[in-house]
Amino acid sequence: MKNGTISLCVQDMSGQRQVVARDVRRDASWGETLDSLLTTMDLPKNEPAGTGGWAGHLEREGRHIHPSEIVGDALVDNDTVVLQPEVTAG
Repeated sequence: MKNGTISLCVQDMSGQRQVVARDVRRDASWGETLDSLLTTMDLPKNEPAGTGGWAGHLEREGRHIHPSEIVGDALVDNDTVVLQPEVTAG
């Protein structure tokens, strides 16, 4: 871990796609980080059912991470985040 960065374990809901994201910037928003992770994990910007995007579920706290949250404020080194479809009411 470099100063100013953390490492995260990120996986999709199925557990089939999992990466250890190293050097995640602490000063980045979760939304910026999520966009980068989707590319790294080769996941589409919109979740497969086409109902919306993706949300990060922070396992340690059992809650979703808001896109505007700053990584260094919401997450700690080696946290596990599960990417889940973001449900939008229609």
